[in-house]
Amino acid sequence: MNTYQALSNEEELLGKQLVNIAFTIHKTLGPGLLDSVYEKCFCHELRKRNIPFARQQLVEIIYDGAVIGEGLRIDILVNDAIIVELKAQENYHPVWEAQLLSYLKLTNNRLGFIFNFHVPLMKDGIKRMIL
Repeated sequence: MNTYQALSNEEELLGKQLVNIAFTIHKTLGPGLLDSVYEKCFCHELRKRNIPFARQQLVEIIYDGAVIGEGLRIDILVNDAIIVELKAQENYHPVWEAQLLSYLKLTNNRLGFIFNFHVPLMKDGIKRMIL
């Protein structure tokens, strides 16, 4: 039987700040740019708010007791706890959700976001996932 454990107050507060950052960037720049532009802006906003993060964080994969090597690269890891994947794609791909869930499992983190900036309204480009 799985028991649900609520997110910590810190995780909830950080999550709200991340959503606010996405809205701020989208309101300022709008859709249509490369995801790398949004990533640089997102990191700038994190720095401004003194939120610790790592950009393009490499995570090794351990499979069957062996280190496989650089298995994945997380766009932004916030406070060693929240995974942020940034997209700028016209069409939403369900595989993004599977990818984020895999990232959460492999890093033992519980909260992640997909922010797709290629939408008219940012609220339609946010996917929050809890493991």
